[in-house]
Amino acid sequence: INEGYESTRLGMPGIPPYSEEVCISRDIILCKHIGTRLHIAHVSTKGSVELVRRAKAEGVPVTAEAAPHHFTLTDTLLGKEVDTNLKMMPPLRTQEDVDAIIAGLKDGTIDAIASDHAPHSSEEKEVEFDQAPNGIIGLETTVGLVATFLVRPGHLTWNDIARKLSKHPARILKISGGELKAGKVADITIIDPKASWTVRVDKFASKSRNSPYEGWKLHGKVRYTILGGVVSHAS
Repeated sequence: INEGYESTRLGMPGIPPYSEEVCISRDIILCKHIGTRLHIAHVSTKGSVELVRRAKAEGVPVTAEAAPHHFTLTDTLLGKEVDTNLKMMPPLRTQEDVDAIIAGLKDGTIDAIASDHAPHSSEEKEVEFDQAPNGIIGLETTVGLVATFLVRPGHLTWNDIARKLSKHPARILKISGGELKAGKVADITIIDPKASWTVRVDKFASKSRNSPYEGWKLHGKVRYTILGGVVSHAS
């Protein structure tokens, strides 16, 4: 849980934003001196976004990603229900941090969006909050969340989303993919941007059910997933 009002109210030890920001500062300094590339996963705080923004302005070869839960959820949800499906690492932060991440996605500071898919069994999650493992499932809600919280409000376009979810990750990892081109492997996701749907975890292909989005109405639905030229999912 984020260190702040909710952690204090609940009497839980919190994880402060600076614990993340100190590590990012250290790694950026090392990146400058060594001259190697640096990728920062799971950016969750306003301070982290600003550190990456400044490093890029200085020409440091740094890239960064954010997960959907860090631009759609805040730690205030724990004030309503202490749900272990709201436990992840880094923890959920404040609305100010959410706004900063969205701004970072808009201006290119944050290069990519990653699902941070972390399946756990119900037995693992249905324990005391401090004993539960970190993480939630994310593969089957990522498209709906980016469509609902980034595209529909006008923060990003669908072309931006294709870059954040596909082209940029391939470029960062230096692997083939992220583009539609003759002769390339047909790994394609076909999305209906106008479709709306309600999250029902019992309908997921994933065997895990650890999602905080149960019952949420989202926009943008995956109709087909094509892997290696073969349809692996259709809805």
